[in-house]
Amino acid sequence: MAPTREQAWKTLTTYTKSESLLRHALAVEASTAAYARKLGEDEELWRVVALLHDFDYEMHPTLDKHPQDGAPILRELGYPEVVVEGVLSHAEHLGLPRDTPLKKTLFACDELSGFVHACALVRPTGLEGLEPKSVKKKLKQPSFASGVHREDVYKGAEELGVELDDHIRTVVEALTPIASELGLPS
Repeated sequence: MAPTREQAWKTLTTYTKSESLLRHALAVEASTAAYARKLGEDEELWRVVALLHDFDYEMHPTLDKHPQDGAPILRELGYPEVVVEGVLSHAEHLGLPRDTPLKKTLFACDELSGFVHACALVRPTGLEGLEPKSVKKKLKQPSFASGVHREDVYKGAEELGVELDDHIRTVVEALTPIASELGLPS
């Protein structure tokens, strides 16, 4: 049986209590789902993988454990390999091939969703009017959202085969309907 978004949310909230991590999961889910719709892919499956990509981060916050030590938990919970492999593929340090549109999209949306969210948090209007040029300007400021791996933002767009400006627009558009859930003005 295919996993559902509801099931993934329950798993996520069982293992993740941090509001910022839950908001990150929602942002990555919205961005990934937008691409699923654009590409005619299984949106429910893509939402599940996006929600679960960091589900184990509070337990395993270091690269020697996250997300690889979370994979057995997902298997025990009955998630199919497509979900487990999708989650594992977002971790650059594991060096796994991102050989499906889902894996490429999750990687491309992970860091950029977090970065766009950070950009919107420092603007009085949030996501409204947030343009790619403003996001790219912030990307060049190493002190801003310093936890975001800039090289992953650029590499993600490249692997996805989209221009960075278009990728930023897609993410901003995807986050706009859930702005209030992300703690942003809506």
